[in-house]
Amino acid sequence: MSIGYGSTKLCRQKCIFFFFFLCSICKGMGFATRQMGNITKPNLVIQVGADGLISMKAESTFKTTEIKFRLGEEFDETTVDGRNVKSTFTLDNGKLVQKQNWDGKTSTLEREIQDGKLIAVSKVL
Repeated sequence: MSIGYGSTKLCRQKCIFFFFFLCSICKGMGFATRQMGNITKPNLVIQVGADGLISMKAESTFKTTEIKFRLGEEFDETTVDGRNVKSTFTLDNGKLVQKQNWDGKTSTLEREIQDGKLIAVSKVL
């Protein structure tokens, strides 16, 4: 299934493993901010412009962020937690895969729609 375009909510139960994921990548992020990130369920809006530029906006009552990118093209990104990373997005078997590189580390975030719900899998490699 394709990731699709439009708007969907991230389906995530309170997850201790996501908290530890945030701890492993966000050394400068405070405890309270990590806690908010762990319980926030943002609305994700994905739009594609006529020129192929993709906009991905994560909206929540806590924070709203937006990034713009083209598939397969590396770009500079400042993450929600303040890291400066090199990001690349690709499509792989219907999943929107984001790879981030910074300070000798790599993480991936795979997003896909399953049964009408957005599933996001985060990994630090």
